[in-house]
Amino acid sequence: MSSRYQLGECIGKGATASVYRGLNLRTGHTVAVKQLRRLDLPSLQAEQIAVYDIAIFLGQLEIDLLKQLRHPNIVALYGYEESGAYLNVIMELCESGSLQETIRKFGKIPEKLVALYMSQVLAGLGYLHGQGVIHRDIKSANILSTKDGSVKLADFGIAIRQQLNVVDETVAGSAYWMAPEVIELQGASTTSDIWSVGCTSIELFTGHPPYHELAPVSALFRIVSDDHPPIPLEASQLFINFLIECFQRDPHLRISANNLCKHTWLNQMKVV
Repeated sequence: MSSRYQLGECIGKGATASVYRGLNLRTGHTVAVKQLRRLDLPSLQAEQIAVYDIAIFLGQLEIDLLKQLRHPNIVALYGYEESGAYLNVIMELCESGSLQETIRKFGKIPEKLVALYMSQVLAGLGYLHGQGVIHRDIKSANILSTKDGSVKLADFGIAIRQQLNVVDETVAGSAYWMAPEVIELQGASTTSDIWSVGCTSIELFTGHPPYHELAPVSALFRIVSDDHPPIPLEASQLFINFLIECFQRDPHLRISANNLCKHTWLNQMKVV
C-alpha cells in the first residue's frame, strides 16, 4: 500500500478478497482494508481468471456505490488505492466483526437483541432503498457490529440501483436468504431485501437461516413452493407477525423497510 496506511492482522478472508486491520500513519485512525488481488499469475486457469476479473469489477462497483452513501447504519467508505497487484478498499472498521461471527461465538441471539439489531438494519435499508439501491445479499455475514452494539450493513459487491421500468432478472444473493421472485427470475426489488430481513431475523434467533438442513438447490425449491419459511416455535406472537410481514409472497404487497421500522415488535422490544 501507499505510505499513508500500514496493514496489520488479517481479520477476514474470502475466495477473492482478504480484509485487514489497517493503520492510518498520518492520523492514527484504525480502518478496515478490503484487498482484492489483481491478476499477475500466468498459471491461473481461464475460469480462475474470470472469477478474479469479476471480483475486481465488483470491488470497483462497491467503491462507486459506497462513495455516495452516508448513514450511521451503513459501513463508511474512506477511499481506495490501487497498488501494484492489489485494489485496496479502505473502510470503517467495525471492531466486533459480523453478526455471523457473533452467532459463532455466543450462539443464538435472544429475541430482544434480534429486534434491536433488525431495527438498525431496517433504518439502513430504508435509507438505501430511498437512494434507489437494492442490497441483494442481506444476511448475518454482511451485517457488521461495533463495540457499542451498533450494526451496519456491509458488502455491497452485488448491490444494484433500481431503475424505473427495468427488471433485473439475474439471480444474485445467497440461497437460504433469497426471495422467491428472485429465484423465479421475476426480478429483484427493494422488497426482495425485506424477505431476506425475515430470513436473517430467523438466522439470528435460531443460529441458522431457514432450510439450513437442506442442500442449497433443495432449499431454493422449498422457498418457491412453501407458503413461507418455517417460523421458530419459540418466537413471540409479535415476532411471528413481523416475520409474516417479511414473507408476503407477492413482492408488490410486501411491506417497505420504512414501514417495517414502525412494527410493534421492534418498538415494544426497545422498552422491555
